[in-house]
Amino acid sequence: MTQSYLARGRWQRSISASVLGWTLLTTAAMVAPLAPQSALAQDPILRTLTVTGRGNQSVQTTLSQVTLGVEVQGRTAQEVQAEVARRSDSVVNYLRSRNVDRLETVGIRLNPQYDYQGGRTILVGYSGSNVVSFRFPTDQTGPVLDGAIAAGASQIQGISFIAPDSALATARQAALQAATADAQAQANAVLSYLNLGAQEVISIQINGAQAPIPFPLPTGARLSSAEADVSTPVIGGEQTVEAVVTLVIRY
Repeated sequence: MTQSYLARGRWQRSISASVLGWTLLTTAAMVAPLAPQSALAQDPILRTLTVTGRGNQSVQTTLSQVTLGVEVQGRTAQEVQAEVARRSDSVVNYLRSRNVDRLETVGIRLNPQYDYQGGRTILVGYSGSNVVSFRFPTDQTGPVLDGAIAAGASQIQGISFIAPDSALATARQAALQAATADAQAQANAVLSYLNLGAQEVISIQINGAQAPIPFPLPTGARLSSAEADVSTPVIGGEQTVEAVVTLVIRY
C-alpha cells in the first residue's frame, strides 16, 4: 500500500509539472509577438534630406599690399650692412611720411659671395638686403613706389590687391546667405517633386566663408614698372568670397 501511495504521488507531481510547463509556454507565446511592435512604436524612422548650397560675393579691391626692399653688394660684411641700413632707413622714413598702413620688416639677409677658380673657393664679397611690406590705397600706390625707389629701394618683390576688412566681412555675410538660400531652394525642389513637405531643419553646417587670395600684379608688370621713367600705374580688381552651407532637413 505504501508503494501504491508513493507511485500515485509521483504521478500527480508529473501531471502538475506538465500543466505548469504548458501554461508558461502558452503565456510566452502570447507575449512574444508584442515586443517587436512595442519597440517599433517607440523608435520611429527619421526621414531626412541633406543638401549643400554654395554662394559667392564679389568685392572691389581698394588696397595694395606691397613688398619692396633694398639690396646691396660690397667687399666686406660691415660695408654692405652699413649701406643696407642707411638706404633702408631712408626708405622707411619716406614710407612713414606717406602714412602707409601696416609697415613692417619681413626679411633681412646678409650672405657671402664666392667665386670658384681652379678648384678653389674664393670669397669675393657680400650681398645684403632688407625687405619691408605695407598697405596703401591702390589709386595712390604708383607715386609711392616711385618715391620709395628714389629714396633707395632697389627691389619691388610683389604687389597684391585686397579689399578692406570691413568690405570682406560684409561680403562673407552675403556669401553665407546666398549659400543658405541655394541649399533651401534645392531642398524645396526635391520635396515638391515628391509631394513631400519640409518639417524642420535639424542640422546646419557652415563649411567655410573663405577670404579670397589677394590678386597679384603679374611679374612682367612689376619689372616694367620698376624700370619706367614715368609715374607707375597701379590698377586693382575684384576679389570673390565663397561660402558653402549644408542643411539636414526633416520631412
